[in-house]
Amino acid sequence: MYVYLYDNFLKNKKFDSTLRAIETRLTDFSIAGKIVRLQNFTNSKAVIEDEIKKGASTIVIVGNDATFGQVLSSAATCGITFGFLPVGGDNTIAEVLGIPIGEEACNVLSRRRKVKLDVGWFNNRYFVSQLHIPPSDIAVEYDEKFKVSSQSKKMELVICNLQPYIWKGDKEDVVVHPQDGKLEAFLRPVVKRGIFGRQKYEDPSIFPFEEMIVFSRTPFVVEADGKESKETKIKIHLAKKKIEMVVGKERKF
Repeated sequence: MYVYLYDNFLKNKKFDSTLRAIETRLTDFSIAGKIVRLQNFTNSKAVIEDEIKKGASTIVIVGNDATFGQVLSSAATCGITFGFLPVGGDNTIAEVLGIPIGEEACNVLSRRRKVKLDVGWFNNRYFVSQLHIPPSDIAVEYDEKFKVSSQSKKMELVICNLQPYIWKGDKEDVVVHPQDGKLEAFLRPVVKRGIFGRQKYEDPSIFPFEEMIVFSRTPFVVEADGKESKETKIKIHLAKKKIEMVVGKERKF
């Protein structure tokens, strides 16, 4: 049995025609199923566990990057196959997974080409797409061998798993491999503030790692899959469990 988790933003009437087309295509493929509409404070893990008890075999996320991260960061250990039907903008993860936007994504879902994907873990929280620390006075130590710090510059740190890293005004991007047993870190020191107070950065240093510790004397912001917290020290590594995901033939890994 398929269960479809619709993001709350899909209530907007501009998505009605797209959703109708998707639902018709799913019926054609005989994979239509129960629709659950997510609210802003829905506990995705509790919903999915309940649906598994009722016989669900596949959970399909319907929405964008934010929906994808919101659901999987809490439900990564549910032990079920996940699918993704991207709708609307802000869908960089879909391209990495080889899934087209809109009703054509149903073709990918119907073929059930499945792979196991890495999941990130830090301070008792999962993240699937990306972890971001805005420019802060941080020091970084990874794989118990290397340490990076700056006494004069703040640094931005991005840890990528599924969501690609983009910089230079979206002109350059790096797609990482979510099956290689490593996470990828992108570290950019701040050079100075430019016109209108905008910060200027050095080009990022890129390095894969298995475990990383980030620490500071003062609290820094951590953003991961739509959730934000303040920390003084975090340890980042891959979770032991992986996610089983339906992907397209044109995936980028």
